[in-house]
Amino acid sequence: METIRRDLEREVMGKRVKSIEILNERTARRRSNPHDLETLLPGQRLSGVRRRGKYLLFDLDSQMILVVHLGMTGQLLHVKGTREPVAEHTRAIITLAQGGQLRFVDQRTFGELFIAESCGKGGIPAELSHLGFDPLANEITWAGFATMLASRDTRLKALLVDQSFVAGIGNIYSDEILFASGLRYDRRAGSISAQEARRLYRAMIELLNEAVAQRGSSLADEAYRDLYGETGNYQGQHNVYDREGKPCPRCKHPIARDKVNGRSTFYCPHCQL
Repeated sequence: METIRRDLEREVMGKRVKSIEILNERTARRRSNPHDLETLLPGQRLSGVRRRGKYLLFDLDSQMILVVHLGMTGQLLHVKGTREPVAEHTRAIITLAQGGQLRFVDQRTFGELFIAESCGKGGIPAELSHLGFDPLANEITWAGFATMLASRDTRLKALLVDQSFVAGIGNIYSDEILFASGLRYDRRAGSISAQEARRLYRAMIELLNEAVAQRGSSLADEAYRDLYGETGNYQGQHNVYDREGKPCPRCKHPIARDKVNGRSTFYCPHCQL
């Protein structure tokens, strides 16, 4: 999402919305009439784009905020011409007055668009107040992070993907972060030493920044694509994710896979402790 946000800053900031077409009402399901967006957004200028965890926030000159959540399979694509073929599973189309479109594609309709009309602390919409700190946007010390861990009795993998604890980390990056820090997914957060907490915090910041520099991770299904419809590059640097049975790059023991809350978790049982 941070990759897409940075691209949006270059492509659409300062442009006005000419029209929006809601092609699937589930995409705007928070409104009693999903087609309200078709009258609320035209004429609004996109004055800024921010990100909070897995949500994109478009600041509008009316002081409202257009919030976009891609869900598990969503894509936000920028096309330069309105005549370009519309992809299957396109759920909404935002046409810009200066030309081009933003197209919201979402095969499983888990994603959504909605208008936030009020903001709380830090300009964050009330609807997103449940989100925890964002490791790419909110600076905290490793000692502060260690204190947060010490107060929780949750297993590390479950905690890293808990959006109310830390916003923006999903299944892939939680596995990679834990491998980089040498910690097992099922360690209790409260059992982590100060040195281990520092290692985990550093791995999280460094790995996420490198993943953004490599434009994210696209797996075999290529569900993730950037603003231009291109796949990411970071999947080539995965050490454990989706590598069951392959040698660990550190110790050469086979990578293992377990199920956590119905989702696969990949780790090295030999060097993650």
